[in-house]
Amino acid sequence: MAKETECDAVKFQKRTIDLVYSKEVLDSPRESPWGKTQRDQKVGLEFTRSDYDAIDVYCRQKSIPWFASAWDLESQKFLQSYKLPYNKIASAMLTYLPLLEMVAQERRHTFVSTGMSTLQDIDRAVAIFQKHQCPFTLLHSVSNYPCEDDECNLLMIRTLRERYGCEVGYSGHDKGVIGAVLAVALGAAVIEKHITLDRTMYGSDQAASLERRGIELVVRDCRAVRAVFGTGIKTISEKELLVARKLRYFEDSPAKSSKS
Repeated sequence: MAKETECDAVKFQKRTIDLVYSKEVLDSPRESPWGKTQRDQKVGLEFTRSDYDAIDVYCRQKSIPWFASAWDLESQKFLQSYKLPYNKIASAMLTYLPLLEMVAQERRHTFVSTGMSTLQDIDRAVAIFQKHQCPFTLLHSVSNYPCEDDECNLLMIRTLRERYGCEVGYSGHDKGVIGAVLAVALGAAVIEKHITLDRTMYGSDQAASLERRGIELVVRDCRAVRAVFGTGIKTISEKELLVARKLRYFEDSPAKSSKS
C-alpha cells in the first residue's frame, strides 16, 4: 500500500522486549489477540529475524526503501546487519543518550522525533549528531495517539528550524490530512504518518493511523503544496507570454496605431 500510494519509504520499529520493559510491566495483565499479559502482547507484535528478512526481500522487490527505529542498543545492532539507508530515533528514545551515540556514530542520515521533549533535551540530542558529523532531520511531533488538531502546534517547525538551522519535518499523529499539508506549507521537508490497512483492527495506534485513501491524500496534497509554492523568483513563463500577446497593450501593437 505504501508503494502504491507513492510513499518514499516505509519505517518499522524494533525492540528487545526484556530490555525495554521491566518484568513487572511485562507480567501485568493485558487482553490482546496474543494472550492475557503485556508480555504476550509485546512479543506478539514484535517482528522476528525471519520477519525482517521477508520485509527486506519484499521491499527490494517493490523498490521502496525501508528502515526502523530501534528502542535499545541490541535492536540497533540487529538493524545494522541490513545496511539500511536511514536511522530513526523515536520520541521515547530521544533522552537515551547511549543509543543516540551509537546511531550517530554510523553517520547514516537519521530522523529524530522530538515528542515529549524539552528544548534542552533536543539540544543534547542535536549536539551528539553534530559531534559525530551525522546528518539528521528533526521531526516535530506531539506524542498523543491520536493528536487533536488544537494540540499539533505546527509552528514548532519554524521554531526548530530557526533554533538549530537544520532540516525539519513533521511526524504527525493527528487523525486527518490537514496537519501534514500545513506542515509542508510551513517548510516541513519530511512527513511521517502511521498507516494501517484497516483502522478497526486491534491496536492502540489505529486511531492515529491513516488507511489507503488518507495516505493517498497526504502524498498528493503535500506534493501539490510544494508545487504551488514555487520558487519565489519573479518570472514570466512561456504560457504567460502567449496570454500577454493577446491581452496587453504594446508600443508597436495595432491598438496604438488605431488610437493615433
